[in-house]
Amino acid sequence: MSVTGLNKIEKKAAFSLAAVFGLRMLGLFMILPVFAVYGTQLAGYSPVWLGLAIGAYGLTQAMLQIPMGILSDKFGRKPVILAGLLVFLLGSIVAAMSDTIYGVVFGRALQGMGAIASAVLALAADLSREEQRPKVMATIGMFIGLSFTVAMVFGPIVAQLFGLSGLFWFTAALTVLAMLMIQFMVPQSVHKAPRGDNVAVTGQLNTLFRHGQLSRLNIGVFVLHMALTACFVTLPKQLIDSGLALEQHWQLYLPALLGSFFFMVPFMIIAIKKQKEKQMFVAAVALLTLSLLLFWYLPSSFVVLATLIVLFFIAFNYLEATMPSILSRLAPAGVKGSAMGIYSSSQFLGAFAGGLIGGAVSTAYGEQSIFLVMAVLSLLWVVAAMGMKPLKKSKSYSFATNIASEEEADEVAELLINMPGVIEATLVHSEAVAYLKVDEKQVDLKDVKALLNRADSVS
Repeated sequence: MSVTGLNKIEKKAAFSLAAVFGLRMLGLFMILPVFAVYGTQLAGYSPVWLGLAIGAYGLTQAMLQIPMGILSDKFGRKPVILAGLLVFLLGSIVAAMSDTIYGVVFGRALQGMGAIASAVLALAADLSREEQRPKVMATIGMFIGLSFTVAMVFGPIVAQLFGLSGLFWFTAALTVLAMLMIQFMVPQSVHKAPRGDNVAVTGQLNTLFRHGQLSRLNIGVFVLHMALTACFVTLPKQLIDSGLALEQHWQLYLPALLGSFFFMVPFMIIAIKKQKEKQMFVAAVALLTLSLLLFWYLPSSFVVLATLIVLFFIAFNYLEATMPSILSRLAPAGVKGSAMGIYSSSQFLGAFAGGLIGGAVSTAYGEQSIFLVMAVLSLLWVVAAMGMKPLKKSKSYSFATNIASEEEADEVAELLINMPGVIEATLVHSEAVAYLKVDEKQVDLKDVKALLNRADSVS
């Protein structure tokens, strides 16, 4: 089996699971560019309830993300994913049939209860080899980013053609398609990746919550998605007031998002090649803060809004793309699944907080004040980001072992940590797995495997 590229099963798993993830996120995101306008037509409307409708899914997602991953360990990946998609489908139908803001909030909360992200990523890990797993995960990440862009473009078009109810029915149809893909296109899992690589282990969460560097990322992704959700409590209305009809908003979002990607890539290249990742990261958070401050301060003309939307999304897309990579390098060996579980929960909790705070601030101080509040909170993130330690180049690996005892595991771990290029080594005897974090330029993986094989043969 070649290790130079994805094999047939890995390709099928990567693209089918990425499509499932993308379809689901498309359904969640499509409400963002339209609900601030269409939500005002629902009975019981108020700015607070509008914000809750936009962000309600985030609270239930945050609460159930880790438990659903653990359930997938017990009952299997596909059954849990299908159950989650069924709940998401029910939430979409409830929202589609509601003519009150309260029903839409309930439907959105139900959508969030279908928290399948951790189970999908765990299945992707099960269906890929260690050396190819980053490519599979990158494919899924790419589809999530693409789904956001598509949602910004098609959300206003679908809403214009079929109304708010039609948008939720469209989401329900996408969910049925995702369920069919899980059942008939996603390969059956033939082996399982080590648990610590992809699913949260509850005993490790406490320690990771107190991890200084990881907590900065968790706070950051919370603020990032809070700002995104809060801005869309008012931004669609401001675009209409500037003279751009809702059904034409895609004509702004599409070039703005494509332009932000175009400008973002050179910064990512510079950060990696010049080893200036921390500096570029802090600069991106500062750009996010500046764009929010200018949204508040400058008059809301079309040219100003269009320019600031591009600046906002350059920062947003850079941070969204780089933070998971940073997290995988900062997470201690063997607990990447737990670290990602906390990170994902923080992300969705931020979306909920953004909707709630955006609605509350709008009611108390006016919609324009949303940007100022978000700018102040983003400024606090700038301060936290400046305290990050310089990032070391590293990559995580896991290897199966047959080590006979905890004592032998400790001895082998000590030998591994003293090998050139090995940054961290954790051997979990109960899982028969060795987790390593290494500097790829210095480590010799053949020597690592030889040591583990020697330990296996001795045991």
